Amino acid sequence: MNSFLNTLVDIFREPSVIIGLIALLGLVLQRKSFSDTLKGTVKAFVGFLVLAAGAGVVSGALTPFGDMFQHAFDVQGVVPNNEAIVGTVLTDFGTQAALIFFFGMVVNVLLARFTQLKYIYMSGHVALYLAAMIAVILMANGFESWQAVLWGSLAQGIVTTVSPALVQPWMRRVTKQDNVALGHTGGFGIATSGLVAKLTKGDPKQSTEDLKIPSGLGFLRDTTVVIAVSMGVIYLLVTLIAGPGYVESELSGGQWFLIWAIMQAGMFAAGVTVILAGVRMVLAEIIPAFKGISQKLVPNAKPALDVPIVFTFAPNAVLVGFLASFAAGLIGMGVLAAVGGTIIIPGIVAHFMTGGASGVIGNAVGGRRGAVLGAAANGLLITFLPLLVLPRLGDVGLANSTFSDADFGVSGFLVGNAANWGQAAVIVLVLASLVGLFVGSAIASRRQATRAALAADTAPEQEPQPTS
Repeated sequence: MNSFLNTLVDIFREPSVIIGLIALLGLVLQRKSFSDTLKGTVKAFVGFLVLAAGAGVVSGALTPFGDMFQHAFDVQGVVPNNEAIVGTVLTDFGTQAALIFFFGMVVNVLLARFTQLKYIYMSGHVALYLAAMIAVILMANGFESWQAVLWGSLAQGIVTTVSPALVQPWMRRVTKQDNVALGHTGGFGIATSGLVAKLTKGDPKQSTEDLKIPSGLGFLRDTTVVIAVSMGVIYLLVTLIAGPGYVESELSGGQWFLIWAIMQAGMFAAGVTVILAGVRMVLAEIIPAFKGISQKLVPNAKPALDVPIVFTFAPNAVLVGFLASFAAGLIGMGVLAAVGGTIIIPGIVAHFMTGGASGVIGNAVGGRRGAVLGAAANGLLITFLPLLVLPRLGDVGLANSTFSDADFGVSGFLVGNAANWGQAAVIVLVLASLVGLFVGSAIASRRQATRAALAADTAPEQEPQPTS
């Protein structure tokens, strides 16, 4: 049983494998030729590996920056980092987390099939992190393993169905279509960025992508150059504050600290460029293949993909969003230090991924103002929300790391507080959420039918054509 379970987890924790299997299933259902099926499956699989490779390069460049930042400004506290905290959780609650992860995917597909929320969550890595958080909360609050798996799987399926739905109204602004969704544990924060951009009434025509640049600075029209130069300035400043002794002894392996800083900035820009190439490959294959699944298994289903899927639509907004989110994180850290609370140190990777996506969403809704303020709202959320989850993580909450993205904060707060009140409260929360989903779906379906009927009634009748 454990061997079979481990095999399933190995398969479904890899987003590239999920993407490849989804593409294969969609192409088979469309009865494509063997050649087209093989080509589409392999390109979708490899495309996501290209995307993941770029993300790995970006993460590799940001990780030492986070260490250098803490040393430079002499701050100690809790660092939101999914990979670090999940490693600790899976050591003690790996079986429960794996089962919640797998059955949560099943619940997601069933909810997409039988409600109006037609989103298939395909970001397997963050779904596993979410399952790990739910597992540790329930197990730390006295649930038996089977109870944690049952109610945790339902909770997982609900979150992975609702999160893309919250972002989708803003995704339509970005993509100008309705055939792809965003599936990431930063969904709540990214959706908030769209709302903030709308409320602050920025002009979407004043896009970050249309910044008027003097002819002498024409090189800044190139996205790769903008990212490399901007990050180069940031790296150099923090490197100088941290000091050459620390950098060369702890981070660069003896390499001259200035060259190391420039190389890290260049690696960051290279990673982003690779991500953009991978996104284009994945979109080119997965959306046509997904039509087969929509037609046969889950009518009108949309793939909910990881945050880099939006980066190609407004690359400048990615950088603006990252910087705005990170700046808001610094402000939040300062507030926490001033009031004497637990300090949440900005997690660089979280601010880049969710802040960048928030910048793209905010830009589509409210232009440059929306990109800055929307991403800043996300930065504040992922600074303060982790504080709500820490008390509910048992002994894991005493570690120096925690879950980073906004969906962890919202769902962790709800499930954690319900678990603190007792098992009955968790059951009521999960069942009430399911009832709410189905009732809301029925109401939405009825409204769509009513609008369609009204449109048909008010449409002008066709004049009969004369016969010859």
